Amino acid sequence: MIHPIMDRNRKWMPGFGAVLLILLSHKTSALEVPLDLPQPPTITLQSPKDYIFDPRENIVIHCEAKGKPHPSFSWTRNGTHFDVEKDSKVLVKPGSGTLVIDISGEKAEAYEGTYQCTAHNEHGTAVSNNIVIRQSRSPLWSKERNEPIVVQMGVSLVLQCRPPAGLPPPVIFWMDNNFQRLPLDKRVSQALNGDLYFSNVLPEDSRPDYICYARFPHTQTIQQKQPISVTVLNKSPMGERRPGFMTPLGITSTQMVLRGETLELECIADGLPTPEMSWQKDGGELPSSRMSFHNFKKTLKISDVSEADAGDYRCTATNSLGTAHHIIKVTVKAAPFWVSAPRNLILAPNETGILTCRVSGEPKPKISWFVNGIPLENAPVDHSRKVDGDTVILSNVQSGSSAVYQCNASNEFGYLMANAFVNVLAEAPRVLTPPNRVYQVITNNPALLHCASFGSPIPTITWFKDSQTSIKNGDPFVIHENGTLEIHVAQPLNSGKYTCIATNNLGIKENHVYLEVKEPTRILKQPEYKVVQKGMSAVFECKVKHDPSLVPTMTWLKDDGELPDDERFDVDTDSLTIKDVTDGDEGTYTCIMNTTLDQDSASAMLTVVEKPDPPTDLELTDQTERSVQLTWIPGDEHNSPTQKFLIQYEDLLHQPGVWINLTEVAGTSTTAQLNLSPHVYYSFRVLAVNHVGYSQPSQPSSQYRTNPAAPDENPSDVQGVGAEPGNLVISWTPLTGFQSNGPNLEYKVQWRQKDVDNEWSSETVANVSQFVVSGTPTYVPYEIKVQAVNYYGSGPEPEVVIGYSGEDLPLSAPESVQVMVHNSTLAEVHWEPVSFPSVRGKLQGYKVYYHRERGLHETEGETEQQEQVLTFSGNRSEGRLPGLQPYSLYNLSIRVLNSKGEGPPSPSKTFETPEGVPGPPSFLNVINPSLDSLTLEWGPPMNNNGRLAGYTLKYQPVNNTNELGPVKVMTFLANETTTTLGNLNSSMLYKFYLSAKTIKGSGPIITEEALTVMDTGPTEPPHPTFPTTQSPHPPFHKAVPSRQVDIATQGWFIGLMCAIALLILVLLIVCFIKRNKGGKYPVKEKEDAHQDPEIQPMKEDDGTFGEYSDTEDHKPLKGSRTPSNGTVRRDESDDSLVDYGEGGDGQFNEDGSFIGQYSGKKEKDTHEGNESSEAPSPVNAMNSFV
Repeated sequence: MIHPIMDRNRKWMPGFGAVLLILLSHKTSALEVPLDLPQPPTITLQSPKDYIFDPRENIVIHCEAKGKPHPSFSWTRNGTHFDVEKDSKVLVKPGSGTLVIDISGEKAEAYEGTYQCTAHNEHGTAVSNNIVIRQSRSPLWSKERNEPIVVQMGVSLVLQCRPPAGLPPPVIFWMDNNFQRLPLDKRVSQALNGDLYFSNVLPEDSRPDYICYARFPHTQTIQQKQPISVTVLNKSPMGERRPGFMTPLGITSTQMVLRGETLELECIADGLPTPEMSWQKDGGELPSSRMSFHNFKKTLKISDVSEADAGDYRCTATNSLGTAHHIIKVTVKAAPFWVSAPRNLILAPNETGILTCRVSGEPKPKISWFVNGIPLENAPVDHSRKVDGDTVILSNVQSGSSAVYQCNASNEFGYLMANAFVNVLAEAPRVLTPPNRVYQVITNNPALLHCASFGSPIPTITWFKDSQTSIKNGDPFVIHENGTLEIHVAQPLNSGKYTCIATNNLGIKENHVYLEVKEPTRILKQPEYKVVQKGMSAVFECKVKHDPSLVPTMTWLKDDGELPDDERFDVDTDSLTIKDVTDGDEGTYTCIMNTTLDQDSASAMLTVVEKPDPPTDLELTDQTERSVQLTWIPGDEHNSPTQKFLIQYEDLLHQPGVWINLTEVAGTSTTAQLNLSPHVYYSFRVLAVNHVGYSQPSQPSSQYRTNPAAPDENPSDVQGVGAEPGNLVISWTPLTGFQSNGPNLEYKVQWRQKDVDNEWSSETVANVSQFVVSGTPTYVPYEIKVQAVNYYGSGPEPEVVIGYSGEDLPLSAPESVQVMVHNSTLAEVHWEPVSFPSVRGKLQGYKVYYHRERGLHETEGETEQQEQVLTFSGNRSEGRLPGLQPYSLYNLSIRVLNSKGEGPPSPSKTFETPEGVPGPPSFLNVINPSLDSLTLEWGPPMNNNGRLAGYTLKYQPVNNTNELGPVKVMTFLANETTTTLGNLNSSMLYKFYLSAKTIKGSGPIITEEALTVMDTGPTEPPHPTFPTTQSPHPPFHKAVPSRQVDIATQGWFIGLMCAIALLILVLLIVCFIKRNKGGKYPVKEKEDAHQDPEIQPMKEDDGTFGEYSDTEDHKPLKGSRTPSNGTVRRDESDDSLVDYGEGGDGQFNEDGSFIGQYSGKKEKDTHEGNESSEAPSPVNAMNSFV
């Protein structure tokens, strides 16, 4: 605990008397002297000045005091010494002056009086207040006989209570013989003195048992007055009258109240009608914060009265006939009250101090000084003491001059008395705050580091941070008078060790404390407002951040109280889950995170929603033939507003048990005007809809029957369609029983041929939905009508619908068929459309039947292909035939088409397609590889598409770095299918490109690869390559001959390999440098020896020769094509060198030389470019070795 210390500005040394006036303006602080030091007595507990005791209990008069040495106690009663030891009924508590008086069996009145306690030791005497002891009393009511009261109705009446004077005063209330409190209102009220006032009496006020009761609080006894009988007569009642005051009487009255007490002002008025009361303060405002009305505004109470509450208060009584006013003049007096009570002084020898006793009151209190309980004027003379009204000045005090001074201030309304000791000590400093105390605060909050000290003279306090930095008064630090160090806004950098040093002229004392500034506790994710359907789960999240050194405690509250003891409430680390939510779970949920230093909280509401309750009390009003008004009472919405009401009906006549939606109205409506149909037995029900869903249906309304009538509508979906030649089928969607409007529902069917001046034919049918008209012409339009008819009349005039009679097969075939051939695969056919009458139905279009009879290079009857059909919708006269086969003979015919079928075919027409480019050779094989030659053989195309003119063969070498060499071109006649190529390089990979040609040009190419071999010994027989076939989805194959040569034991080969390895290493280094520079290698200079005028520049889609490079799967020699999107295209009809590289801009010049340069993939490392070939050749082996 931190104790305040004395004001350091209140003392002075000898010779400094000039500062006396300054010191008189300073307050001194109360100072606690450690109990191990000598000190005069201090009263610590005493009984109140006015003590009313219950005679059934002991009298206990408290008087406790402290001092060093411990004080002794004595008592006076009524101003004279009270010898407690001589009275056996009086017991003094050990170690204190408290008296316990046993009054059992004694007259309690004997111990009434004024008591005062005195506490004394060698350093002075302290005295208590004068304690007035009185016995509580509850006297009986004086015997009296109450005469019955008879009054006329309307007059005012007062029933007096006048209870006996008790101590303390009793509590008054009125009851009847059955101990039931009488009802009070603005007409009948109880005054402050206990009387019962009637502003005007009524016949119901007649009763024989108006009884006034007085309850005495100390004895808990109740006394009752004799019953009062009241009879109200109604023979000649008093008429209405203006208000008048029953209390207080007259126009004005006065009232006095003491400062600090409660002012009670009362005005009770009579009048008929009963007046209303109001209050105001003339020239001022009523103090709203301290004011309250009671007894139906007949009493005004103002608590904690001050001088400003004095003035004129006006009460006003008002009824329909006028008003009445009364002014209460209030004066405020004051018993003495402290402005500045005297405080204990601790002085060192030769110091000077002052005692002040400043009080106020009305009238002004008289101040008297005492020392050790003796009036100063009767005390021994002390020249160091000077009295100046409410101040005592003590100059140059000396050891042994300690004493207790008493200040008494009194006026006619009371007194105040205070003890203040002067203790003369010479004491070295001591620090009262426990050492090494740890203070913990939250960041941005004030921190108070205490340094409670004691010493005489009063010590000076200084503070240090971390035993080095001296702390001065000023932002952010404040050193208070009691030595406490305050940091206004603590920050983490303020954490550390603090030292306070207490110093006076007798010594020095230091103490260490520690400050820890912690992070605040904060809720990062607050719980959010939840709207949850009943029976579902609600989850409130509450995620918190706190200082890691503090132990947090999470608490959840519901409506500021504990959570229900229910297993449905699941509290987790950072959430609250409420399972199977019920209506009772609705409310405000608060998560509170507590640490030892702070807390944070957040709240959210839970609203439980549910489907609405069904409406009730359905009622039918405003009933007419075709409408009725339905009203209902909505059910509980369950926190989700009703969006709409759905009204359904049941047709008990036609569809009993089936509820049909009739209409919807807004959720704010409770009525609906319903349109009805004739001949229906209605029953209605209502469903409410909110955000959650539909309510249960309401109970059905009473049945409401409508009278029959003629139909309001005709059948829908009327159609006329011929099912076969010579008839017309008229169909419709029948009316429902609900739509029939009456019994005996029939349909009047009418028809006539359109655009022919005929009368309407008609037929009436029942219980059917179609009618068949026979003997109609083929496919002619008819006008059709279907009308509903019942027992009460016909429906409205029906609309006319156009229908057609039945169709038949077309009679004619298209004529003037002509064919125009655009190219080898596309032809265009023209014909003359048939006449519309010959179609005999709805024209659907024309069908062209065509088939390939044979190729023009084939003999007649050699081949026959399946017939193809193309349909051209609508009234067409031409069409295109795509996808024809070149150099072929075709036959076609055309038929007209209607909904019934096809007509006869037109005369056959034949046409021929011109030549086209041939297909790819059927295969290409490489056989008999040797050191410098390869033999190729191939097969003719599967489809020549014309007269085969010959073949074109192109080939080029591929070196070890996948670079392509110069291209050579050879041509062959149509009957040549094999050739041997000589003068080839040994151990070299070659790529071959072969295509067939007609007079229209070259067809797609096929490719193949093969190696020449090195003659180094016996070899295995060469493996023939596999042919590469070209088809709409060509599979590409790579065939490479494999040779196994055993040269590991031949020394000459080892030397050769070393030389080659060194050479390759040099080449690789050069290649690496040039590749990093972005260089490319020329494949070959232009060649002049193999010029071929048939070689055309080709792009990627028509056989362009590109660059040969390694692919990412290290299989560069396959004749595959990879488009830019990375997928393999298998629907191409050509193969080109561009498949082997990224570039697509290489082409052959007219002389057959290759234009462009080969470039490997830039993103590949150099060593990857040397791993491209999979051929098991000696060169590759050496590359791998290097």
